[in-house]
Amino acid sequence: MAENVHVTTKSTPRGGSAVLDEAHIGDIEGAFGTIRVGDSDSRRSWMARLLTLLAIIGPGLIVMVGDNDAGGVATYSQAGQNFGVSLLWTLPLLIPVLVVNQEMVVRLGAVTGVGHARLINERFGKFWGAFSVGDLFLLNFLTIVTEFIGVSLALGYFGVSSYISVPVAAVGLIAMTASGSFRRWERFMLLFVVANFLVIPLVIFSHPHLAPMVHGFFVPGVKGGVSSTAVLLIIAIVGTTVAPWQLFFQQSNIVDKRITPRWINYERADTVLGSLITVFAATLIVATAAFAFGHTPLAGHFSNAGEVARGLNRYLGNGAGAIFAIVLLNASIIGAAAVTLATSYAFGDVFGMKHSLHRAFSDAKQFYASFSALVLVAAAVVLIPHAPLGLITTSVQALAGVLLPSATVFLLLLCNDKAVLGPWVNKLWLNVVAGIIVATLVALSLVLMATTVFPNINVKVLVDGLGVALGLCIAIAAAVVLRMRRNAHPVDPDEPELPRDTWRMPPLALLERPRWSRGRKASMYALRAYLLVAVVLLLVKAIQLGTGHH
Repeated sequence: MAENVHVTTKSTPRGGSAVLDEAHIGDIEGAFGTIRVGDSDSRRSWMARLLTLLAIIGPGLIVMVGDNDAGGVATYSQAGQNFGVSLLWTLPLLIPVLVVNQEMVVRLGAVTGVGHARLINERFGKFWGAFSVGDLFLLNFLTIVTEFIGVSLALGYFGVSSYISVPVAAVGLIAMTASGSFRRWERFMLLFVVANFLVIPLVIFSHPHLAPMVHGFFVPGVKGGVSSTAVLLIIAIVGTTVAPWQLFFQQSNIVDKRITPRWINYERADTVLGSLITVFAATLIVATAAFAFGHTPLAGHFSNAGEVARGLNRYLGNGAGAIFAIVLLNASIIGAAAVTLATSYAFGDVFGMKHSLHRAFSDAKQFYASFSALVLVAAAVVLIPHAPLGLITTSVQALAGVLLPSATVFLLLLCNDKAVLGPWVNKLWLNVVAGIIVATLVALSLVLMATTVFPNINVKVLVDGLGVALGLCIAIAAAVVLRMRRNAHPVDPDEPELPRDTWRMPPLALLERPRWSRGRKASMYALRAYLLVAVVLLLVKAIQLGTGHH
């Protein structure tokens, strides 16, 4: 493919660079081509643009398809088995959420040359850095555990003991990542992306009906009515499809791949393509479980993804069960690779270590050691006998959904920081959309909290009431924003426009830390307190489900 696409772009701004690891500066060495730092090319032909896209493509596809990990496959299967196609409508709504969140991350990575964890630490201080990154480390570790649960269940279908499958997968994952070549690692990951399309023959085995799928995709509803269990699953769908680790992974992976502002539009295309593939695959998994189990005794009785494979074998034949097990295994590996790497990148950011896939093991021992330790400890946890694997998986996805508003708030603050993004700061409409996303996510977790504390509450009335309140809040916020826009100072026509394609963030040490108003501080402390309560109540709900008290 495009092995040499020549380009001119200065990767280092005048006055120095904020890049922490010098391995993050140089040619872009993608799975399908190289983009040199040196020569200029306007890329007017479609072929030149396609070759450039092929060289850039990777971070967006990997982060999005990594969403359809073991937890994702389990959660989508549970949605189909317990609620048919009635929850399909949640998936298209997540496309704009995915694209908006990850597009902001694309700009942060390309413009700053700095990972998400380091930016939060440097711009907001160690307290808020610990708040954000501490949550990330906990959630990511639990997520990696679910990936190895997926490996155990997938290979268990073929009769392989978890005491063999899990250690072998862990060692293979470490070997694949610590090869010392970014290009080699990316090619490995893109093979797993391609394997994701096995969901197409899988859904064909289930003999789906198009009309109910289209209805479920576009008309909101919940089979059997809205309940606290259904709300928990909806939050899990959100949490597995739009997870906080994605922000940290894609930003650091863009930095590691050496993508600069010159290539932002290509990385945006990579991200949109990945989001469409993610939702497409998720839809087919929900449909497979819905049509395979719809009129069987297994309908409404999801236990874990391994049992889904056995159920498909029973009702659709061994081919369907085997394909589902392979899809689950593939999802587990790509998920474990991406989530663990996101954590190791953040670890390198926080502690100022060399952290690049361009470096050999001997040249970045702490980076690869942290990766290996996470993988091995998570694998060991899965081998604990009699653990409630299905419940752990669903609860971790729901936890991701609960913690997502916090991650999105920090993302918004960074993307409105002129010292960080210069001419690349958020437009007004993007802030409005992102604000609506945060408010909706908080509303969902409020429903979960209320149904946990008051199990007999009328969930439909609660959801309707919160919907009205959310609409009023959005209307008030829109009015405030419009008023602020009318009162804003006009742009000075004599003020020189900053060059977007070559503008990079200066070294962080040269930037003055933003000052927060009392109102913003109070809001952030309130968000922190709310999240602590939400996490505790989520734990209570998980225990209730585990002990059979719904």
